[in-house]
Amino acid sequence: MAVSGESVPLIVAAGASALSLASLLWAMRVSEGARGAAKKYKERSSKLEGDLAEFEGILGAHPGVVLVWEDDSLDVDSDEIPSPTVHGSPNAFAGFLNFTDDALSANPAIRLVEGLADLEARDAMKRDTTLRQALRELRAEGAPFSITIIGQANRFIEVDGRTAGARAIVWLTDTTIRHEVGSPIYGRLVEARQTIARDPMAFLDMLDKSPFPAWRINGLGKLQWANEAYIKAVDEPSLDRLLDRQTALSTDMVAQAKRTISQNLDIDETHDSVAVAGESRSMRVLTFPLSGGAGGMAFDVTAEEEAKADLKRHVDSHDETLNHVADGVAIFSRDRRLMFYNRAFAQMWDLDLNFLIDEPTHGEVLDRLRERRKLPAQDEYAKWRANEISYYLDISGVQEDKWSLPDGRTLSVTRQRHPMGGLLLLFKDITGELDLQTRFNALISTQSATLNNLHEACIVFGSDGRVKLSNAAFERLWNLDTDLLKDGPDYSTIVDACVPLFHDRETWDAINVHITDPSPKSRQPTTGEMRRSDGSVLTYLTHPLPDGNTLIAFADVTATRRVEGALRERAEAFEAADKLKTEFVQNVSYQLRSPLTTILGYAEFLQSQKHGELTDRQQNHVDSILKASDHLSKLIENILDLAMIEAGRMDLDLSDMRLADVIRESVDLVVTKASDTEITVRSEIDGDLGTVRADERRIRQILFNLMSNALRFTETGGEIVVSASRVGDMAMFSVRDNGKGMDPEARATSFDSFKSGDNRGAGLGLALVKHFVDLHGGNVGIRPAEGGGTEVTCWLPVQAVELRPSAERSLTGAPAAQA
Repeated sequence: MAVSGESVPLIVAAGASALSLASLLWAMRVSEGARGAAKKYKERSSKLEGDLAEFEGILGAHPGVVLVWEDDSLDVDSDEIPSPTVHGSPNAFAGFLNFTDDALSANPAIRLVEGLADLEARDAMKRDTTLRQALRELRAEGAPFSITIIGQANRFIEVDGRTAGARAIVWLTDTTIRHEVGSPIYGRLVEARQTIARDPMAFLDMLDKSPFPAWRINGLGKLQWANEAYIKAVDEPSLDRLLDRQTALSTDMVAQAKRTISQNLDIDETHDSVAVAGESRSMRVLTFPLSGGAGGMAFDVTAEEEAKADLKRHVDSHDETLNHVADGVAIFSRDRRLMFYNRAFAQMWDLDLNFLIDEPTHGEVLDRLRERRKLPAQDEYAKWRANEISYYLDISGVQEDKWSLPDGRTLSVTRQRHPMGGLLLLFKDITGELDLQTRFNALISTQSATLNNLHEACIVFGSDGRVKLSNAAFERLWNLDTDLLKDGPDYSTIVDACVPLFHDRETWDAINVHITDPSPKSRQPTTGEMRRSDGSVLTYLTHPLPDGNTLIAFADVTATRRVEGALRERAEAFEAADKLKTEFVQNVSYQLRSPLTTILGYAEFLQSQKHGELTDRQQNHVDSILKASDHLSKLIENILDLAMIEAGRMDLDLSDMRLADVIRESVDLVVTKASDTEITVRSEIDGDLGTVRADERRIRQILFNLMSNALRFTETGGEIVVSASRVGDMAMFSVRDNGKGMDPEARATSFDSFKSGDNRGAGLGLALVKHFVDLHGGNVGIRPAEGGGTEVTCWLPVQAVELRPSAERSLTGAPAAQA
């Protein structure tokens, strides 16, 4: 230690002398009447003043400076150092002032303390520190200190601090010469000098031309130096202008540097929105204590910060995406704590959000689920739990298994390593999926059983051309071995096995197109026929299935084709016979009409009595001839109409007609003929039937035939009612009698040709009615009437469409359009 050991007793002695002097004065005051005491006081005072002058001389001869702070003038919580009392050599004091700046303070004592407070220093343990920090610890803890300050021009100052009662005392001694040899600090300084001395300009140029801003400030935060990058960053023209203006990169950097000085710590912080050359940048700033002040370097980390922001957005987006996933997701970190979970996970396990927010460990989550009876039942839970935790240590690829929970759910649990370490767990509720799979398997079994019980041979091919499903009938139909279909052979293998029975490869290739070609044109149902070498005939059908597969069904129609051939031959024979019948009827009708015309002509001539009057008997005979001739003429006309209809040569003469007028006129005509039978014939027309487009002649013929048929079945005194109404686009009229009616068997064949209900007629009336109604696009029906009798009802469209176009006429006489 550079300060001599005698200095401390001297100061203590000086303090004791002052205290004694004060005590003496007090004693003189309390004994003011005693001369002996006064004399003694003077002697004692004179001696103490001499001692004090001697001590002051000794302090003045001290080569250093002693600083004294009374009581609690040093504030622990403040960085400001108050002015001390200065003792020691004036020359030493003046030398120490060279370390300071005149601008610090007008008070030399404050200039001295502030000039040395933040210079680079080391304690006895070779740790970096400052005088300011040592004084703070001295006042706060009373801990003495000994440090060495490295000042300007490579000067060394040893500083020792102690407390004396309420006082704080610091000795300053310039020990430069003594430290030039053997001092670790001096060795460090020499080593640094040698490093720089090898190429000082390169060292300075390297620092000055570094691409990042670098600077140095003194203990008061004043900028002392900066490199070119710093000068450009703050848009200053030169270093001198920069030092003059004291332009800082940002106020936050200034505050950081001051904290470095006051706390004597290296500080690394990132500052956003720093204006660098007119642009807002993110800067990483390093500040470190440097020779009583601080040094700083700033690195542009804008790209890194933007990358971090992008990464954060990506992570947030990833987390949000996982929150929309229906499966539960949980991610545990390297230390096995829950670092992420999605909403589905919390809902699936019904866990308290506060518990999840506290980032529980994997084991704690399992324990909580076990407490709430949500885990699969385990005989040895501890062993099972340890196995779950062991996945952190040894897991390769993806590990999956199923958990059957007490509430009936089944979960698929997937584990894999997370890219950032730890473990990722995926929980998927597959209860519904397993249920669907069970149903699907049952459906497949049902389908297989159904297919095997079908008479038709069925086989299903996938889009890859391989067999997916077949039934036993297919094996039997094509004489295939069961083992051939076991492993899903491809289409070509099946074809090769079937070719001996059906050799046409083109047909097989056409079927293959419908199996393997996914185009909409090919994915259409098709049918075809195969005549096999064994004489059998098959029909086949290809049908695309919704799942992309194709069903091919075969049916043996050999017997059906034989029956069809026989039926076809029989139908052709019937057709030839019917043709002969039609031609015969037409020929006979034509041959009958000529003599009938002669008979009718002579009978009408006799009825006219132009060659004399006839007797009553003769008149009756002539009337009978006329009646029979008229009946035979109508019968021949009906036969010809029926023949034309069956030959497809009947044309309708459509025109606009008043249906109500036609019904009334037809009823009046029948009333006249039925007057001698005492049968009442009347009409009931509901509302206005309006105009109907139809063949008026055929409508009259329908009405006449229906009423004539009713007259045959109605006894004397009976009633026949012709009803008519209009419903929308349909006109309806019916003929109802209250006669003896028809039995069900007769009604069933009443509209067949040559079928008479009472064997009194030719059986053509109702047959013609049905044919005429059908030609108009309508329909006819027969049923028993209420109270007895029979009712025949006809429905006709208001606008009939004839089968063949012909000229029409309207009510106005103008030609009508072709139908």
